[in-house]
Amino acid sequence: MKLDELIKISELETVNMETKARLDRTNIEGWLKTVAGFSNAAGGSFFIGVEDGSSKLIGFERKAADSERNFFNNQVNEHIYPRPSMHISFVRYEKNERELFIIRVDVNESPVKPVILKFNNIPSIYMRRDGFTNGATYEEIIQMSIKSQKTQFDMLDSDEEYNRDDFKTLQNFYNSHNDGKELSDKALASIGFFNREKKLKNGAVLFKDDYNDTKTEVLCSVFSGFNKGSERVVTVNRNTLNLVDSINYMIEFVKQRMNHSFVKLPEGRINIDSYPERALFEGIINAVAHRDYFLDGTQIQLDMFKDRLEISSPGSFYQGDKFGKTYDLSNVISKRRNELICDILVKCNVMEAAGTGFDKITQEYEKADNNHKPYIYSTSDHFTLVLPDLTYEEGLQHDDSVLHIEYAPVNNGTSYDEKVLAYCYEYARKISEIADYLKLSNSSYLRDVILGNLEKQNYLEVVKIGRAKGYRTNKESVTLS
Repeated sequence: MKLDELIKISELETVNMETKARLDRTNIEGWLKTVAGFSNAAGGSFFIGVEDGSSKLIGFERKAADSERNFFNNQVNEHIYPRPSMHISFVRYEKNERELFIIRVDVNESPVKPVILKFNNIPSIYMRRDGFTNGATYEEIIQMSIKSQKTQFDMLDSDEEYNRDDFKTLQNFYNSHNDGKELSDKALASIGFFNREKKLKNGAVLFKDDYNDTKTEVLCSVFSGFNKGSERVVTVNRNTLNLVDSINYMIEFVKQRMNHSFVKLPEGRINIDSYPERALFEGIINAVAHRDYFLDGTQIQLDMFKDRLEISSPGSFYQGDKFGKTYDLSNVISKRRNELICDILVKCNVMEAAGTGFDKITQEYEKADNNHKPYIYSTSDHFTLVLPDLTYEEGLQHDDSVLHIEYAPVNNGTSYDEKVLAYCYEYARKISEIADYLKLSNSSYLRDVILGNLEKQNYLEVVKIGRAKGYRTNKESVTLS
């Protein structure tokens, strides 16, 4: 009997799920880090009495289940601080007329972070990402700490003092979007631009005329074809400007390089740009407003391809939302990661407090066919808005069921490698499913030449899916781009 026969589990839930046949007494830290990782992320479910990989129910008799639960509880109390918020329950089933139980532990996201695992007097911090538990990065630890305090990067006090003359670019930006009105000190004070001692908030510093640091870094690129991996790079520009200049720079970069066309009508013609001006503007404003400014060494990326524009911003959707890919932009709720930066953009009349920017993008593409529909995809560390080029008649040429991935060239690789690695990235897939997806027969060519070669070079990992052999992409060799 398998776990999914006992409990209804969706594919999304399996990403935040771990199973153990028994709690390993010789490697307690190995499974405790999963509990700590769940607490530092969005939570998850931990099943004891279920074989890892196959999801086969091993189970316990009542007395043994109670003993295993007590051991689990004692180890969590001894080694994890603060104690994770979790619910432990027994799930009953029968086998050969015997009453057996598995133990289910539902771990909640901790309101106090980071949750620390201390083993052999060595403290460690773990994070759950995309179905795997690893050590938390420096940036993640800072983000956890700030999130625990319910304080955002842009709302923290800086050491710099407010001087009106340092913000002429912001004042001109406000002026141009508010019928020539002046941005007053009182208006800035009302949104917390500076504190009572006239010390600027972190978010305000990013708007200074002379700001030039990596927190606002932008990378703009033009590719000759449809993807990054095999196409010639035509242009690469990188800059670190204040936020207003960054916004203007990105808009001008695209406008100067996008195509223009027209549609003939009986009485004239309609001019068409690659990207509707309003959609382009809203996409760039959204990337700046919701960027994770804690993540050093990252940048907003604008990538222009033959059939589309991709606008990527560091950080998942706020509070860890990860929904993969969606065309339903109107139902995407932009939770504010940067309260002050958003308030400044709202004050400048370039962003609406109600967060309707995605609605406007949808409206701009309302008359486009299905091959020219914009979409968003979100991962654990970035989110990307994809705007199709309306002047490219064929529409989006990449397989839009495939994630955007990066990996080193595969020795003796095939033309199917990228599709396989993207298809198996989020979920493990049976060989039969991969064959159907590639429209190939389940042959020795698929098993040995394509999948076997990727397995040998550690691009794919073998897993058991029920009784069938399956594959999952090795995320140490392949990353999302």
